Amino acid sequence: MVAYRTLGRSGLKITEITYGNWLTHGSQVENEQATACVRAALDAGITTFDTADTYANTAAESVLGAALKGERRQSLEIFTKVYWPTGPKGANDSGLSRKHVLESIDGSLARLGTDYVDLYQAHRYDNATPLEETMQAFAHVVRQGKALYVGVSEWTAEQIRDGQALASDLGFRLISNQPQYSMLWRVIEDEVVPTSAELGLSQIVWSPVAQGVLTGKYLPGQAAPAGSRGTDSKGGAQMISRFLEQEQTLRRVQDLRPIADELGLTMAQLAVAWVLQNPNVASAIIGASRPEQVAENVRASGVEIPTELLARIDDVLGDSVVSDPRETEKSSPRR
Repeated sequence: MVAYRTLGRSGLKITEITYGNWLTHGSQVENEQATACVRAALDAGITTFDTADTYANTAAESVLGAALKGERRQSLEIFTKVYWPTGPKGANDSGLSRKHVLESIDGSLARLGTDYVDLYQAHRYDNATPLEETMQAFAHVVRQGKALYVGVSEWTAEQIRDGQALASDLGFRLISNQPQYSMLWRVIEDEVVPTSAELGLSQIVWSPVAQGVLTGKYLPGQAAPAGSRGTDSKGGAQMISRFLEQEQTLRRVQDLRPIADELGLTMAQLAVAWVLQNPNVASAIIGASRPEQVAENVRASGVEIPTELLARIDDVLGDSVVSDPRETEKSSPRR
């Protein structure tokens, strides 16, 4: 069964494998199949589920809520997010203004079929709204009991520090950050992770398999496999293009296979296990379009990768690794 870790400087325990439904529920995967994947996650011991109001323009929350209906609410940790456009995408349908935050939490709760979420996350940093206003809105949500904890996603070290200072003044704390993190994408290591550890935040990382690249199924000089994210015209192909355009990176990923074999892991399991070696990572988010993918990835829970093999991974990937901390700030629109 999946192990638990404590989230940040809080008392909340979450499974170190989180089931997420970005790019799947309400979009790539039919509802019946999505429900089967959620059932597989529950059967494997996963109790932590992550979504966002913007996924499939709110449909992903509805699908997840329906799939979890009938489960004991107290036995689940349900996370969602606010920032990106929803609905008709009007002037106030995005961002972290008080208006959008307070309206969005009510919409998310209705779609998820719950009175509260365990973690409500700022999906990006809002450069167009005063941070004081955003933190006051989150404080209001917490006081209303609509969210038990608050986190952020893809915030820089400086933004996290400023946000935590304001949150503390308002009587709550930020306990998590949700960044992209994988063997190939390590932009949080130099600044975000040390700052988070100091201030009491954990990382809940997305794309630990680099949108599927680290599964080894994308081969250098060959077209992306049919039905893979690399062929998804709804957004998946765009997300993965950074890696697929670099044949040297794809070759180096293939060179990781002997390391996975040595550990008795699949390539995907190795990738998920690798992010969990970072002590500031509380959980790795996995997605699935088939139940068997869930069963495969949860086997990464509890795996310990010896130091010498971690060093070999670094040697194999070399300069294919992206580590510039400035990449984090680029993910939040300036307007």
